[in-house]
Amino acid sequence: MSIDILFEDNHVLAVVKPPGILSQADDTGDADMLTLLKQDIKERFGKPGNVYLGLVHRLDRTVGGAMVFAKTSKAASRLSEAIRSRQFGKTYMCVVQGAPESPKAKLTHYIRKDSKLNQVTVYAKPAPEAKDAILDYEVAAVAGKHALLAVRLHTGRPHQIRAQLAYMGCPLVGDLKYGAKPTPHVSSIALWSTSVTVPHPVSKEPLSFRSLPADSDSPVWSWWTKHQLEHAAAMLISPL
Repeated sequence: MSIDILFEDNHVLAVVKPPGILSQADDTGDADMLTLLKQDIKERFGKPGNVYLGLVHRLDRTVGGAMVFAKTSKAASRLSEAIRSRQFGKTYMCVVQGAPESPKAKLTHYIRKDSKLNQVTVYAKPAPEAKDAILDYEVAAVAGKHALLAVRLHTGRPHQIRAQLAYMGCPLVGDLKYGAKPTPHVSSIALWSTSVTVPHPVSKEPLSFRSLPADSDSPVWSWWTKHQLEHAAAMLISPL
């Protein structure tokens, strides 16, 4: 499998995760990014023994786009701290059924995960065991009964974008778990990681990695012009 590398040095590896690939191994035994990239590093650099690669954030299996890994334990610790202190910026684009009433807004909800069902419940007010979930969205384009949105996360809760937008009445195309109506020829969720922005774990210089989906990643991306996709990818990116 060919994986596009966005950036690499001795501390950080940024790549484009293909849709359909796990972020890390699970009980299915299916291909996962962590294992694939460790093997790739081992082969490219001729490294003997085990290769260290730290998973600092995840993307759902059906989601593709920019993803960052740590090449040392120190980098992993510092990148994880950047996430905890909310210095780890993540933006996405998605295609939703319907269109939000407001062209842009900040959504604040509370999310509780059911690990057995691998599904979350969204609440408008604080609830037992529910964690705050905050995101910004902005409409980039509208075509017929669908809208292309840019989304910036302030918190990284499980299924956050999928669940919050569905709660708002605009489920992601292909996301049957959260109430989307079936769309012909679409078998994956219309969500893409467009950018990751983070301080370099050693130099502290701001790093920003961007990725755009291709028509081959899902039919939904062919509904929009390249200009519309680029516009959506450029929205809501905050400098460090």
